[in-house]
Amino acid sequence: MPVERWSTAQVTAVAPDAGSLKGARGVGVASKWQATGLLDDVLWGLCEGSGKNPYQVCVDLSGPAYKCSCPSRKFPCKHALGLLLMWAEDAAPGPAAETPAFVAEWRASRAARAVATARKASGPVDPEGARKRARQREERVAAGMAELTRWLEDQMQQGLAGAEHAGRAPFETMAARLVDAQAPGAASAVRRLGDVVGIGPQWADRLLGGLAMVRLLAAGHERVDTLPPAVAATVRARIGFPVATEDVLATAPVSDHWQVLGQTDSDDGTIITRRTWLHGVDSGRFALHLSFAAPGQTLAADLVPGTSFDADLCFYPGAAPLRALVKDRRSAPRPMSEPGGATTVRGALHGWAAVLAAEPWRFDAPALLADVTPGSDGFLTDADGDALPLAAGHREPWWLLAAAGGAPATVSAEWTPAGLRPLAAWVQGRFVPAAPPVPDGGARHSPELPPGLLAAALVGTSRRPFTATSVDVGDHGIGLGPGCSLLEAAATALVYRRAGTTPSTSHPPVEPAPAETGPPVPSAAGARLLRLLSDGGAPGGAQQAQELLAQWLVAAATHGGHVPPEALPALLDAGRRNSVVRPTIGRVAGERGRWLADLRPEWRWLRDEAPGAAVADDPAIWETGTGGERLAHLTRLRGTDPAAGLALLRGTWRGETPEDRARFVAALCAGLSLADDEFLEAALDDRRKEVREAALELLRRLPGANLGKRMATRALAAVTLERRALGRDRVAVTPPAELTDELRRDGVAAQPARGNGVRAWLLEEVVAGTPLATWTTAFGRGPSAVVDLARGNDWEAALLHGWAKAAITQADSDWASALVRNDSRESAAGLREAVRWDLHLLLPPADLARIAADFLRREDHLAHRLLAVHPGAWPDELAVAVIETIAHRARTDRHSWQLAELCRAAATAMPPAYATHVAQLTTRLDQDSADPSRIRPVADLARTLTFRHEMLMEFQ
Repeated sequence: MPVERWSTAQVTAVAPDAGSLKGARGVGVASKWQATGLLDDVLWGLCEGSGKNPYQVCVDLSGPAYKCSCPSRKFPCKHALGLLLMWAEDAAPGPAAETPAFVAEWRASRAARAVATARKASGPVDPEGARKRARQREERVAAGMAELTRWLEDQMQQGLAGAEHAGRAPFETMAARLVDAQAPGAASAVRRLGDVVGIGPQWADRLLGGLAMVRLLAAGHERVDTLPPAVAATVRARIGFPVATEDVLATAPVSDHWQVLGQTDSDDGTIITRRTWLHGVDSGRFALHLSFAAPGQTLAADLVPGTSFDADLCFYPGAAPLRALVKDRRSAPRPMSEPGGATTVRGALHGWAAVLAAEPWRFDAPALLADVTPGSDGFLTDADGDALPLAAGHREPWWLLAAAGGAPATVSAEWTPAGLRPLAAWVQGRFVPAAPPVPDGGARHSPELPPGLLAAALVGTSRRPFTATSVDVGDHGIGLGPGCSLLEAAATALVYRRAGTTPSTSHPPVEPAPAETGPPVPSAAGARLLRLLSDGGAPGGAQQAQELLAQWLVAAATHGGHVPPEALPALLDAGRRNSVVRPTIGRVAGERGRWLADLRPEWRWLRDEAPGAAVADDPAIWETGTGGERLAHLTRLRGTDPAAGLALLRGTWRGETPEDRARFVAALCAGLSLADDEFLEAALDDRRKEVREAALELLRRLPGANLGKRMATRALAAVTLERRALGRDRVAVTPPAELTDELRRDGVAAQPARGNGVRAWLLEEVVAGTPLATWTTAFGRGPSAVVDLARGNDWEAALLHGWAKAAITQADSDWASALVRNDSRESAAGLREAVRWDLHLLLPPADLARIAADFLRREDHLAHRLLAVHPGAWPDELAVAVIETIAHRARTDRHSWQLAELCRAAATAMPPAYATHVAQLTTRLDQDSADPSRIRPVADLARTLTFRHEMLMEFQ
C-alpha cells in the first residue's frame, strides 16, 4: 500500500522547536540533497554537510521515527525535517531504484530493538526481590500517609487563619516527608497548596478545597485493600505508585481510529510535559498521551494534532482510565477535516460528571464540542443556547473568532472548574490550533465551598468543633455520615459542586462576520504569511522578519485578495505596533479583518486604513461615519471631484474636532490645486498646531500658492545676485533681522537648530519656504550653478540648508542631485547629517546606486548608510558591487561584524534573483575552508534571498 503523503502542517507539527524548523527550510531544497528515495514507509536522503561526507537521513513514516548522522541532539533534526518538507511539497522523489545500505541497516536495528523490548516485558529477572522491594515501599507509604492524616487534622484544629501567618514552610516540610516516604504524588499535591496560602482572592476557599482532596486521598489509602480494583489503582497512582510501561502494554488494547484533538506543553523548571488528547471514532473514548523531556531536550512529536491514525491503545488502570500508551500503530497519520463524536455543552458536562464521580481528584477532562460560537463575554455557546466559560488566559479567543468569523465550529478543549481551555478548532474542514494563553486577569475566583464550612476552617475545630450532619451545596443539602470530619465534609461538598456544574444561558454569540467580497491570496502565499507571523518562521532576526512581512504585504496588495483569516490577529497586532505597514494591511485584511477590528479597540486603526469601498462611497457616511470612514470618503471624493470634496469639508469645518481637522486637511493632497489656496491660508490661523502644520505642508508643495509668493518676496529681498566681470558673479545676503508675527504664521520656526545664530536660522527658514523655481528664474541659472554661487559666502551654510530643506519638501530631484554633489566636495559648510540623508532619498535610484557602489569599492564607511536609504530593490550594478564586496570581505576582513552588517543590509534589498549567485559563493567559501564565522552570514543571505524569491513567485 503506498504511503500517504504528509502535509506541510504535519511536518511543522513534529518540529521540536522554531529553530529546527527554520534550519529545515534552509536545507529543504533539492540542491542540498545528493539523493532521496522512499523504501516502503521509510523516507531517506543524503544531505550535503559541512564535511566531505553527506549526512545520512532516515524517517520511518509509520512511527514516525528519525535518524540522522549529523551531530544534532534534536529529534527530528533539521535535515530530517527538511527531507519531510520536500516530500510534503512533492519536491522529493518517490521509490528509488537503488537504496543505500544504511537504510536497510536502520530498519533492521529498529526491528531488533522491538524484539528486545518484547522480551523485556516478559517479567522481572528476580520476582522475589521485586516483591520484597514493593512490600518495603508499601510500608513507607503507609507510614507517610498516616503522618499526613495527622498533619491535616492539626491544620484543621489550628485553623486556616493561622496558616496565612505561617506561610508555605509547613507545607514544604510535610511534602519533604512524603517524598522520603516514597509518595511523590501526594507530596506534589501538598507542595502546590503551599503556593495558595494567603495568595489572591478566596485563597482560604481554594486552600480548604485542596486540603480536603488530599484528606480524601489519605482516606482512600487507608481502605485501599477493600476498594474495587479500579478505584484502588486510581488511589495508588495519585499517591505516586508507578505503573510499569510493560504492565500497561500487557493489558487488553483498544483498537480504533484515533483522532488527535490537540496538545499542550508545560514546563515546571525540572521537566517538560506534553499532553496530547486523542478520541476514538468507534469506541467514543478519550485518551491522554503524556511525553516528557528534560529542559533543553526535545519532546516526542509522533502524535500530530489535526490528524488521525489507526492504532491499538493500552490504558493505564484506574476508575476513569484516560492516560494511555500507543501499543501498535497500523497506519500513518493523515489529515482530518472534521473530528467525529462531537457533542453539545450538556453532553460534555455529563461526561465531566462521570469522570469526576469515578475519580474525584481529577481537575480536568476532555471535551469535544459541536457547533459552538464565542461570545463577547468569554463564553462558548452551542446551538441549543447553552454556554460554558473560557478559562483565564483564553477569555478573548481571537484565534477562533478570526478563523470562524462568528460561525459555529467544532472545538476540542479541556474542561476545568476554572473554565474551558481550548486546544483546537475545525472550521470548514481546516484544522486551527488554539493560540497560547495570554495573561488577562481572568475572572475572580468564586467560592466553591459553603460559607459555614469555610468559617469553621478559618477559626479551627479546637475553637469551633465541627458537628454538622449535612451541608448545603447550592439548592441541595447533602447528608453526612456520623462522625464526619470537617475535611471529609468539604471534600464531599466540593466534588458535588463540581460534578453538578450546569451550563450557563443568556450568553449570545457574536454577530457573524460578513462574507468576503474578493478572492483569497494564493494558498502558498497565505501559508508563507503564517510562517512570517510565527516565531522563527522567517530567516534572520526580528527586524528582518518585519521587513520581509512588509514586502509580503506589498506583493499581496499588488496581487489582490484577502489574507487567511487565521493570520489576522497577529497581522492586526503587527499593524498596531508598526504604523508603516497599516495601509497595506488595510488592503488585504478583507471583510473579516474589518469585522475583527470592530471587536477590539486596539485594532480600530484598521477602520481608518480600510473602511470598505461601499462605506467610503456612501454620501451619508460624512454625517454618520467614524473618523476613518469619513476620511476615506473625503479622500475618494477628492480623487474624483476635488471641488466637491473641498466644499464638503468647508460645510462642516467649524464643527470638526482638532484631530479630524488635521487629518482632513492632509487629505486635500489628493487633487491639490490653487482652488484650495484660500482654504489652506485660513487654516494657517487655526488654534491647533497639527492643523497649521498640515496646511503648511500642502502650501509649500503647491505651485503658485500665496504662501510661496510671500516667501519668495522675502527671500529675494534677503539674497540678491551681484554680477561681476569675468563671470565671477556672487550673491549678497542680508538676512531677516527678527522673527515677526507674519514670519511665524508662514511657518518659520522660533527655535534655531543647534549651532545656528538667530539671523542665520531665519534666513534658512525663509529660503526653505521659497519655491525653488524662484532662484532659477531670478538668477537665470540651473540648480547646480545657483548652488555654486553660495560657495565661500559667509551665509553659505544657511543657504545650502534652506535649499536642501526646500528640495526635500518640494521633492525636487534636480536640486537634490546638485546639493549632494556640492556636499561631496571639500566645503567649509557641510550639510547636517539628517538633511543630507533625506536628500539621498530624492536622488534617482540609479544615481544613488552608482554613488553607493562607488563608496563600496572605495571602502568608504558611508557606503552602508547609502545602502540603508536606497529605496526599493537594488539595480544590477549595485547588487554586483555588493556581491563583490561580500566575497572580498569573507576572505580578507579581520572584522566579521562588517561582513555580517553588509549581508543583513543586502538580505531585504538585493534582487532575489541573485540568490543563486550568493549560494554559489557560499559553496566556494566552504570549499576554500574559509572561517565558519564568515561563511554563516553569507549562507544566511542566500537563504533570505531564496525565501524572498519563493515568496514573490507564489503570487505569480
